[in-house]
Amino acid sequence: MKIGIDIRTLMDEKYSGIPEYSLCLLREILKIDKDNEYILFYNSFKDVGTRIPEFKNANIRIIKTKYPSKLFGYILQNIFSWPKLDRLLNVDVFFMPHINFFAFSGNSKTIITVHDLSFLLYPEFFSLKKNIWHRMLNIGYNLRKFDQVIAISKNTKQDLIEQCGVEENKIKLIHSGISSSFKKIKIDNPRLVEVREKYNLPKKFILYLGTIEPRKNVDGLILAYESLIDENSNLRDIELVVAGAKGWKYKKTIKLWKKSKYRDKIRFTNYIDAEDKLYLYNLASIFVYPSFYEGYGFPPLEAMACGVPVIASSNSSLVEVLGNAVIFINPYNPNSIKQSMKALLTNQEYKDELIRRGYNNVDKYNWTQTANFFLTLINKK
Repeated sequence: MKIGIDIRTLMDEKYSGIPEYSLCLLREILKIDKDNEYILFYNSFKDVGTRIPEFKNANIRIIKTKYPSKLFGYILQNIFSWPKLDRLLNVDVFFMPHINFFAFSGNSKTIITVHDLSFLLYPEFFSLKKNIWHRMLNIGYNLRKFDQVIAISKNTKQDLIEQCGVEENKIKLIHSGISSSFKKIKIDNPRLVEVREKYNLPKKFILYLGTIEPRKNVDGLILAYESLIDENSNLRDIELVVAGAKGWKYKKTIKLWKKSKYRDKIRFTNYIDAEDKLYLYNLASIFVYPSFYEGYGFPPLEAMACGVPVIASSNSSLVEVLGNAVIFINPYNPNSIKQSMKALLTNQEYKDELIRRGYNNVDKYNWTQTANFFLTLINKK
């Protein structure tokens, strides 16, 4: 069988979230499946070949078209429905790991993964440009064209039914995995020192890792941290590290930070190289993820795997995915965040218990299981 996979997500210069999902799933599938042929597709007018990971498997080919991206997506795929991607690749199954413009012939089985529908539920969290792009995608109408839709959480599955009218029997729940590279490492590992110096990290810190954008609620975390330090002089040696690339509408967060009286204790690292994330987690005292909405939530799971106690929002998919292994907070209430941080920073027994629960929780999520579920789905008649 010939399986086509859209790897346009892998053209990003810096990987996080969906590109990481696409790459980890694809690599695991190729480890398991030596029989089917895989044809990977991307389109770019610019030369982005150096960004595409190298695949040495014998059962894989890569096909590229060279149209300008807006011409290819908005005009050719969206308006003229050409070229038919499954026909272009001559495949039996075509898989898209993320929502994008597409055109299919109708002669192949089509599958798509939907990570979340935050752009439909909370358009105010996105830029005007992003909202226009999402509107042009005509999400609900186009998702209903697929033979199968993979939801990475029960929450996303329910959103697909309620927001997009996708039939429940078309939706398959397949949780994403967590890389086995995330783990607790020994404190004498020299890379810990290197990463601390590379990002100018303090000795003790509270960590947030993710894109800096309104949906992630970094503003609420900064306000909670300020209140924590104001009220607890014994905690003034702990700092706040905000790690991750700047997303849309990030300027308000930077403005809040610049006005903070604890500006010198709040550090922004910008994008964290993938090979450094393991060590960043291991250096953190606690991890806080106060997002207003998540389709899944990789960073808190990765932090758990590294033996870091986690605080996260009690909404969307986070309650489902994180289980009883975190302190849940109300993201709209900075006092809730503050009290939870204080509890972990002042109670070692409580902290140790959450670490233990975290290890147990992440054992449920691995890419081998995710890939096997996916392969079962594509082979299903």
